Amino acid sequence: MTDKPEVDAVSGVETTGHSWDGLRELNNPLPKWWLYILYVCIAWSVGYWFFYPAWPLYSVNTVGLLGWSARGELAEHMNDVRQSKAVMFQRIAATPLAEVAREPVLLEFALKSGAAAFGQNCAPCHGAGGQGNVGYPRLVDDDWLWGGSVDAIYQTIQHGIRATDDADTRVSDMPRFGADGLLTTAQIDDVAEYVLSLNGRTGNAGAAQRGDALFAENCVACHGERGIGNPEVGAPRLSDSIWLYGGDKATLIKTITYARRGVMPAWVKRFDDPTLKTLAVYVHELGGGT
Repeated sequence: MTDKPEVDAVSGVETTGHSWDGLRELNNPLPKWWLYILYVCIAWSVGYWFFYPAWPLYSVNTVGLLGWSARGELAEHMNDVRQSKAVMFQRIAATPLAEVAREPVLLEFALKSGAAAFGQNCAPCHGAGGQGNVGYPRLVDDDWLWGGSVDAIYQTIQHGIRATDDADTRVSDMPRFGADGLLTTAQIDDVAEYVLSLNGRTGNAGAAQRGDALFAENCVACHGERGIGNPEVGAPRLSDSIWLYGGDKATLIKTITYARRGVMPAWVKRFDDPTLKTLAVYVHELGGGT
């Protein structure tokens, strides 16, 4: 024979028999609304097991009566996106590069597609926004080694710079004036002082004057009078305080002594032509072009 549950004298509700420091726990029933929600959730879960992927098996899982999956839905969405992009890429392929920027719909697509391709392939060197790094040109300042027209940029992206796997790559080989003994250490110092003077930063007027004559004899053919640069041969402008490797005297001396011969891949073998066009349009918009 079991003891009858104790009934609380104040509330008239049976207790659970538990007591803490004289406080007794009432055995109140769960609210009906709470129970109904619980029952609905149980019924919903049973239905979910039947209609959607749910139970893991040894190497797969139950696929459900509907055959739905998030992965499958994503695949359908990506297929729709690819079909939509294919139409735009066909239009860009059939449109001359110079005309792409003149059609608002093509321009908008080219900028978005070009930004995506740039972020995945070019940003590690040139920076996420084209801000550049030491040895990797800044693309947002409209200062271009090989020209800033959209056609020139397209050519550079296609064939790269000093890319060994492309016969049409852009090549500019600055002599190693110090390493090959073309100039002495003192002469290289004078040339560096002259280059600094082009930017109003020389500290030795006499050395800069001697460097002027050396510059005219050895450097003008590529860099132009007073270092204005020459995009035809990829020779940078030396008088605008924009430097690829740095413009302090020590860096200039190192550049003159050993030269700089950076490499950019030839993307023509990795991308189709519409992608190359969108990249050219995007990069051209970054710097404003010429």
